[in-house]
Amino acid sequence: MITKSTSSHEEVVAIMVGLIYQQQTEPMVNEYLLELAFLAETAGATVIKSFIQKLVRPDSKTFVGKGKLEEIAEYVRAKNVKLVIFDDELTGSQIGNITDVVKVKVIDRSDLILDIFASRAKTAQAKVQVELAQYQYILPRLKGMWKHLERQGGGIGSRGPGETEIETDRRIVKDKIALLRKKLVDIDKQAATQRKERGTFIRLALVGYTNVGKSTLMNILAKAEVFAENKLFATLETTTRKVVYEQTPFLLSDTVGFIRKLPHHLVESFKSTLDEVREADCLLHVVDISHPAYEDHINVVNKTLQDIKAFDKPILTIFNKMDLYEQQTYDPWLSDEVKNDLLQQLYNRYEELTQGNAVFISATERKNINQLRETILSRVKTLYEQRYPYLTDFYR
Repeated sequence: MITKSTSSHEEVVAIMVGLIYQQQTEPMVNEYLLELAFLAETAGATVIKSFIQKLVRPDSKTFVGKGKLEEIAEYVRAKNVKLVIFDDELTGSQIGNITDVVKVKVIDRSDLILDIFASRAKTAQAKVQVELAQYQYILPRLKGMWKHLERQGGGIGSRGPGETEIETDRRIVKDKIALLRKKLVDIDKQAATQRKERGTFIRLALVGYTNVGKSTLMNILAKAEVFAENKLFATLETTTRKVVYEQTPFLLSDTVGFIRKLPHHLVESFKSTLDEVREADCLLHVVDISHPAYEDHINVVNKTLQDIKAFDKPILTIFNKMDLYEQQTYDPWLSDEVKNDLLQQLYNRYEELTQGNAVFISATERKNINQLRETILSRVKTLYEQRYPYLTDFYR
């Protein structure tokens, strides 16, 4: 866990480490580290420097090379760094070996995301889901985290108290995982019952990369009061509201945001939450078009939807934050005619890519919200007609 000091004047000073290897190019790693810094900030740490190394493959013992690790250790000592965050997943032995050199806490991206989820979990369901994911993350890393066991070496006499303790810990963790899984089965049953009790309403789910404005849009479309802030994973719990447009009712759910390199244990643990996505009749994929890597974010979300078997549903892509996109993309001196022409090219491109299933809005500026409502209403009516053809006249 990342914890801030009890003194209001102290902060968790951190550095980040990224590796250029295989499919990870330098621009990609730089983008990943920018996101990692945002994750660290969300968790309560302050990042002061990034270290990047290019290798054919990660070092099996220390992830980065020996020379780079020594460079990192020197910087840690010189700047009083308290935390080293690696962008890629580390093994238990790598964490132990790196910690021996840098002498401060070492975590990876998965551990950081789990930490944020733990701090944001408010409901009993979310707490159980996160705790299960944390124990599943810890289990294969237990041995590497036991430094004294590593120093005992092999051979006669190596099966001492250290090994007894680690086996005890492993059994405790396995028992805890089994207990939490049992709890989640009960939670899943309750959630499934609740979804069935919602009756025959058409169900829509907001999905998207984290921090794209889903909760803000939920508040606008459903006139709800869903917590929204400019931080990653502002909300973990699914919020569902009944919405009525022109006497046509439907259910709208706001779901947890996705992110690249999302720990697979989290996806498994949040099954009951993600069932809201799987069981929806239509997905509203919200995209922050002002983000430099928004196309990569689209691919990450689509891949996650494929992984949870929800990609075959009707999808309406909502490009949000158009106000920021225009500010960042077009010079102020550009004529309205040229600007509108460029915007039209953007619209045409995604109209084609989404086969007409795209809307461009600004939730904070309320731009094109009426168009979005009309589009959603049209989709909902079509879904009702398909499901209940004998009520076709009612929905026309």
